[in-house]
Amino acid sequence: MSGSAHSTPVSDARRLASSAPTVSSVAPAAGSTAGGASVTVLGTGFTGATAVRFGATLAPSFAVLSDTRIGVTSPPGTGTVQVTVTTPSGTSNEFVMFSYGLGPAPSLTSVTPNSGPVTGGTTVVLTGAGLAAASAVRFGAVAAASFTVVSDSRVTAVAPPGTGTVQVTVTTAGGSSNGLAYTYSGAPALSGVSPDQGPTAGGNTVTLTATGLTSATAVTFGATPATSFTVVSPTTITAVVPPGAAGAVPVTVTTPGGTSTLPSSYFYVNAPVLVALAPVSGPLSGGNTVTLTGTHLVEATAVRFANTAATSFTVVSDTRITAVAPAGPAGPVDVTVSTAGGTSNAVSYAYVPAPALTALSPGQGPASGGNSVTLTGTGLGPTTRVLFGATPATFTVVSDTHVVAEAPPGAVGPVDVTVVTPGGTSAPAGYTRVGPPAV
Repeated sequence: MSGSAHSTPVSDARRLASSAPTVSSVAPAAGSTAGGASVTVLGTGFTGATAVRFGATLAPSFAVLSDTRIGVTSPPGTGTVQVTVTTPSGTSNEFVMFSYGLGPAPSLTSVTPNSGPVTGGTTVVLTGAGLAAASAVRFGAVAAASFTVVSDSRVTAVAPPGTGTVQVTVTTAGGSSNGLAYTYSGAPALSGVSPDQGPTAGGNTVTLTATGLTSATAVTFGATPATSFTVVSPTTITAVVPPGAAGAVPVTVTTPGGTSTLPSSYFYVNAPVLVALAPVSGPLSGGNTVTLTGTHLVEATAVRFANTAATSFTVVSDTRITAVAPAGPAGPVDVTVSTAGGTSNAVSYAYVPAPALTALSPGQGPASGGNSVTLTGTGLGPTTRVLFGATPATFTVVSDTHVVAEAPPGAVGPVDVTVVTPGGTSAPAGYTRVGPPAV
């Protein structure tokens, strides 16, 4: 019969042999007798590998990275041995050798910087010992983009792209070094600045919120670095604002993973300036409305009479505020306005006690008026009005205890005389208008 529906034992053996793994190279091809070298095995048919041997000794650990690549840790050994890979299809038989006894493995003591962007490209300085014969630098299982041996204790390497935290190792003929952690960081994402304004002199502390802040290396306001900053958490930084010109500036945070900027997110505010207030005095009980004039008042957050906040205030414009005076002790006090830009210079306001009348002389006069009446009392210095009933009189302030008034005409009979000052209105004193004598 020609042809056959069944394979012969010989053809089965050939097919099985053809599917067995092959080993084409190992790197590095040498290592310390103590083992521990990180070795990459290249070849084919590695999927499902069940063992990697160095001579007759099983590797303590290995990872199948692809059908053509295995990462393996060399076991202890001596001399030159064959590296083989075993899968369910068989064991490789290519004579690819690994040599022991070519000096101690290198060691690492530091990686600087120890983080960088996921895109790679960061130049990292590795320090340690036994680095002069470095044949590979790896970030995890990935080879460095490039590396340069500076000395036996120093290698510079360009980080490849990656994610998460990986171990950086250096390989020489003596084996692979211990690993040191290197973290791939995403770019930060700045989302808020609070407070978002402050004085042109700087010096205030603001809180920046964002993601990816753990390894922040710089904070800038416009082009000026923050006076100082503290990474509180991966989402929070506190920064001391540097001086700056009035107006809006961007805030930028820099990390090994990149930068993030919030445009026009912080405002430098000029300090307020007061020029005048009116009236310049008022009663001890407060309650009167005072108008403050100046510049840079529109951002007012407080108006104070000495250390007491105004009962209320209204920002009319950038040059004008009206405030209701609080109660206060007799005498002058400093009035100030506060904004995010600072506290203004002070202007003076006087608390004036209410006037009091103790005597009128004479206590009576003609109904036709025109006669002079001397008012005696206290707190009369700032007198603004003298009233006979509801009728204002012409007056002259002589001293804080005396006022001379010209009695206005009025109906025959008693009338109340009062004095008005910024401190209030006095209690009334009696005055009697007398008619002309009967003929």
